[in-house]
Amino acid sequence: MPVSNPKSRAEPESLKDPGFGVYVHWPFCLAKCPYCDFNSHVRAGGIDHARFANAYLTELDHLAGLTGPRTISSIFFGGGTPSLMAPATVGAILERIAKNWSLGERVEITLEANPTSVEAGNFAAYRKAGVNRLSLGVQALDDAALKALGRLHSAAEALDALETARAHFDRGSFDLIYARPGQTPGQWANELAQALALSPTHMSLYQLTIEPGTPFAALHAAGKLEVPSPDAAAELYEVTQDLTREASLAAYEISNHAAEGEECRHNLTYWRYGDYLGVGPGAHGRMTINGERWATSALLSPEAWAAQAEAAGHGLAARDRLSPTDQRAEFLLMGLRLEEGVDLSRYEALGGRLASGGLRMLKQQQLVEQHEGRLRVTESGRLVLNAVIAELVPGPAQCSA
Repeated sequence: MPVSNPKSRAEPESLKDPGFGVYVHWPFCLAKCPYCDFNSHVRAGGIDHARFANAYLTELDHLAGLTGPRTISSIFFGGGTPSLMAPATVGAILERIAKNWSLGERVEITLEANPTSVEAGNFAAYRKAGVNRLSLGVQALDDAALKALGRLHSAAEALDALETARAHFDRGSFDLIYARPGQTPGQWANELAQALALSPTHMSLYQLTIEPGTPFAALHAAGKLEVPSPDAAAELYEVTQDLTREASLAAYEISNHAAEGEECRHNLTYWRYGDYLGVGPGAHGRMTINGERWATSALLSPEAWAAQAEAAGHGLAARDRLSPTDQRAEFLLMGLRLEEGVDLSRYEALGGRLASGGLRMLKQQQLVEQHEGRLRVTESGRLVLNAVIAELVPGPAQCSA
């Protein structure tokens, strides 16, 4: 059922008002990828779709009671594999969001999808339900690499799914993973050039990382999986920046590239430190209630989350008030990922100050730039972002900039 929006009004566009988003986490997958540490689960015995649909609606009602009236600027279905959701469930969730809050005039509604032919067959139904942007998990354009990454689709299926997505959605994105075992800069340049030849308007290009607790981590620890060295990974990163710039798809965030105006508005809400609701098993949220900022997290187990939603009206495991110190740290960690950087007046409004010595040193090393009230990390600085932030946060005896 398409989303009705009788309460629509203009959504915020200012950098100082980054919007208000809703993240919906669908935790189920057909198989667990060996590099993935997300809250995703395989259920060979099947999923009670009706039960989970009702639990999502119940939790949305609970969160609406906490936030009061707000205008939604973006909705994002992530996972897991949201393209395994019944289109009717997606439609019901969107209808409940529209009932509980106002929707912005240009509300962005994204759904992550895998490129298998079965899932691509639902694209038209998702569009009819109200989804207006699709993010496709291509990950590689090489069949051997896809197999090594544990993906269930082929490169040909990925290309077919991209065509199908374009037939139904005006806006979209797809993901690729690089810095894979044995990958050379030349191989990555060829693969990325092939992807850019498809004329995408948005791409997410992630370096493969070895996450604790994953099968890849066990293989790496046993010496059976070798990934590029830091210097080699930096070279692959430079190839990524060079080719995407040439294609007018420059990075607006460390791993995200877009044509002008095609940035993912939902992710910008995160990086610009806006409010967003986390709905579903393992979802995280940030919300402002009566002038105080809160962090929420939901139970990780899908079945435990659904049971608590049925019993208590929500599946939240924790709701913690964020201290000013917490907020300042999060503001810098998120905002300095962006090419546009952070608004220093917002940082100061949170009680923040920058370490003058660290700032001066970072400028001399050309790792940060400061201009017209904004601080941004340079391309070189993004490679060592955590170290940059550590230098910017003052110790007890340091003076503010």
